Amino acid sequence: MTKPSIPLGTSPPPTTGDVGTGFIARLRSGDQIARLIVSLAAAAIFLITAVVLGVLISQSSQARHQFGWRFLTTSTWDPVAGNFGALPFIYGTVLTSALALVIAVPQGVASAVFLAELAPRRLSDALTFLIELLAAVPSVLYGLLGIFIVVPFLQDHVVPSLKSTLGFLPIFSGPFYGVSYFSAGVVLSVMVVPFIVSVSREVLLAVPKEQREASLALGASRWQTTRRVVWPNAARGILGSVFLALARALGETMAVTMVIGNTPRISSSLLAPGYSIAAVIANEFTEATGDLYLSALIELGLVLFAVTFIINGLARLLILAASRKWVSA
Repeated sequence: MTKPSIPLGTSPPPTTGDVGTGFIARLRSGDQIARLIVSLAAAAIFLITAVVLGVLISQSSQARHQFGWRFLTTSTWDPVAGNFGALPFIYGTVLTSALALVIAVPQGVASAVFLAELAPRRLSDALTFLIELLAAVPSVLYGLLGIFIVVPFLQDHVVPSLKSTLGFLPIFSGPFYGVSYFSAGVVLSVMVVPFIVSVSREVLLAVPKEQREASLALGASRWQTTRRVVWPNAARGILGSVFLALARALGETMAVTMVIGNTPRISSSLLAPGYSIAAVIANEFTEATGDLYLSALIELGLVLFAVTFIINGLARLLILAASRKWVSA
């Protein structure tokens, strides 16, 4: 029997020995080892996320079976009677986070525009470095800042002015004792501003320089160029930075615990004390004596995990979409 002919210009198929030799050569060069290490590192991220989610789901099963969807819609939190409802904590978390964004977004975006478009490069880099340092400050220090500076300032200056001018509104009615939704929202706004400024600045700087130069060449001023050219191109990325800041505010624990008042009730007034999901878990987890009590606290963690996960995912998608837009441009 004749052997099959091999076309000219092609090499013969590798034999088993050649394949083994090639793999050993790549292994010796470090390619396969490096690929294995980075693949394991990437897989570990998904594994950790899956483990956290699995633990939360399994450990909260008793509360989910006991209360069902009522857990999210009722307001009673009575560990003695074994009756748990998460609505006051969800309300406090959403309210303080929304208030933080109302305060932080205008300040953060305006600061980012100044650093990216108006400030000299050296000044911009120096201020950006300081802003990134603020983002790394531990939250307990922000809580101390809230207790000794923010709360007295609000109590002596801001709240009296609000009550004298806007006291007829339900959100500014009632007495103010210092710890409240309002105080927690202000402290959270201070904490999330560095995230908005840092990400928004990078997004603004990523807008192609040619678009700015074309607008200036047509006679537009620096501010008109920023408002009509840079801002529309960076809008998605800036929105992504806002979502990241919201996710940070939703999951904050220590600073909120120190200034929100830790009262499990719903109030229409921002000046009233309240509670958040992260704060109630931090305060009561070590005191949970019954299995149902512990399961209810873990279900609160599951709710917070789901909300934070969704918001972070939306933020990443928005930033990715904006980046692809600029690359194609």
